[in-house]
Amino acid sequence: MIEQYMTRGRLAGRCVCGAVEIAIDGEYMAAVGACHCGMCQRWSGGVFTCFSAKPEAVTVTGPVKRHQSSGFADRAFCSVCGSHLWMRDTTGEGADYDLMPGLFPAAKEFPLISEIYTDRAPAYVALKGDHKRATRAEYEAKNLFVEGDQ
Repeated sequence: MIEQYMTRGRLAGRCVCGAVEIAIDGEYMAAVGACHCGMCQRWSGGVFTCFSAKPEAVTVTGPVKRHQSSGFADRAFCSVCGSHLWMRDTTGEGADYDLMPGLFPAAKEFPLISEIYTDRAPAYVALKGDHKRATRAEYEAKNLFVEGDQ
């Protein structure tokens, strides 16, 4: 199912202040996933959403800061305005970027295709639609590297 959303093309995005620009020229997923784990809630202020892009397709210019947020991933943000830019696996070479869709005007057309940690979602965030859903236990059973909902 996910493969049907993989596409090639160009997308342009930027942070709130415009100091960081992200260009995609190549393969990316034209669909969004959502996460309700505690760390994502703290980082996003609600629900974390992202779409993935192949690293060779992504070019970033501007002042980016990274924070190692867990044993397996870092999160990046603009060092000028603080806009959240991406989350990325740090355990291996060539990991995809999990980019914030709000940075890219064209991403507003992307469908929601997955939602994880659904049992941790705040009452004020109820995502509608027919998409894959997984509770904490279901997601962590398939992703043993995850250290839990800290």
